Amino acid sequence: MPSANSLVVLDFETTGLSPNMGDRAIEIAGVRLENGEVTDSFQALMNPGQRVSGFIEDYTGITNAMLADAPACESVMAEFADFIGDANLVAHNASFDQRFLDAELARIDRSYRGEFVCSMLVARRIYQDAPNHQLGTLIKHAKIPAEGVFHRALYDTQMTAKLWQAMLESIETRYGITNIPFALLKKIARTPKKALHGMLEDCQTKH
Repeated sequence: MPSANSLVVLDFETTGLSPNMGDRAIEIAGVRLENGEVTDSFQALMNPGQRVSGFIEDYTGITNAMLADAPACESVMAEFADFIGDANLVAHNASFDQRFLDAELARIDRSYRGEFVCSMLVARRIYQDAPNHQLGTLIKHAKIPAEGVFHRALYDTQMTAKLWQAMLESIETRYGITNIPFALLKKIARTPKKALHGMLEDCQTKH
């Protein structure tokens, strides 16, 4: 059964919110976890073939000048498809990243076999007392050291990977569940907050 601590965490920066509205990826990053350890990483800017807005430049720090000499989305995404391979996938607000991953890979006739889980949905269950569930807030809430700048893809994936590990440790500590399967994290993401404790206690009993 696939483990929750061996997977790829990924993050996109994009020209906007929706590939259905013509938005494209401008940066992709991934961090590979194997048995809870970072064993590889991937980061690349990519030229979307369109100018990015001043808002996106300010928000991400990625400028049109930086993208002018970047490789095309198609070549970067082919490399990234090779990087993720058959791994399961995690992203913070995964519905956003999955939309862009699906759209960009469809353009080059590539796909992926792994399943997605959203670290934000998991965090809403595990850290129910957090002020909100934005990545930066959760990193502070979980007392994870942070020294970089959010909204760049590689740093966001590194921080999401640390948050993910912290949540797995929390589940293990609270409920004594070791060797946590990826399927359990998918189940947690779908479980109503009020039902979470009972569900995990049942898992502990079965474990």
